Amino acid sequence: MPVNNINEVISKANERMKTVKNTIVVMSGKGGVGKSTVAVNLAIALSLEGRKVGLLDTDLHGPDVARMLGGRDKKPYQVGDEVLPPEISGISVISMSQFLKEETSPVIWRGPLKTGAILQFISDISWGELDYLIVDCPPGTGDEPLTIFQNLKNISGTIVVTTPSIVSQDDVEKALNFLSMMNQKVIGLVENMSYFVCPDSKTKHYIFGKDGALNLAKKYNLEVLAQMPINQQVRENMDNGKPSAYFGDPEVVAPFVNLSRKIIDILE
Repeated sequence: MPVNNINEVISKANERMKTVKNTIVVMSGKGGVGKSTVAVNLAIALSLEGRKVGLLDTDLHGPDVARMLGGRDKKPYQVGDEVLPPEISGISVISMSQFLKEETSPVIWRGPLKTGAILQFISDISWGELDYLIVDCPPGTGDEPLTIFQNLKNISGTIVVTTPSIVSQDDVEKALNFLSMMNQKVIGLVENMSYFVCPDSKTKHYIFGKDGALNLAKKYNLEVLAQMPINQQVRENMDNGKPSAYFGDPEVVAPFVNLSRKIIDILE
């Protein structure tokens, strides 16, 4: 993207965002915590609550949301002068995977190209009127979240995903301090892989430790929005493009439904 056009693109992106009532960023300082799983199923759960929802995947190097939603073959399409996002599982979705020639093609880009692509995902796409736009960020505090927070004006807040482990807490603290430096509101924490319920004894086992999110919440005066159990069905569903908020058993669906209702209560 030519540098002399960047201000125009930023302006157009913010103009697009005026039709979005609530923009929620989902991020974590740690990879492998299930952040995209949370983002995808939160978007689905909000849609099931009757909200019009979009999902923007800003993980350019490892875009997974289209697979998780079961729509890797669905692409943006043009109507007149407008480019529209495809609807997958009831939500509007834009992801880098929709623009790759092959599913396994790597994206080998430096910062400026990534910044330009993310902004164009917003400025060049006709998202229409949305109740919620969920923005799924890759791990860390680099180009992708910086692009979102430095250039978009009407962000409602951020959900930070962690696991109970101390290693995860260390990295998530960096993300929380990053958000403070960016003057961004933290809606709350989601602790994923909180515990495993043995199917035979129904006993909870805290495989990755216990109360990691609660410790962070106390330290930073935040709310723990949800504690998600480890469940094989969630992994199988996401691998097979069947979002757990749609297809899971009641114990799988309930945490995502409760999370979406908490978000609605907080923001609406």
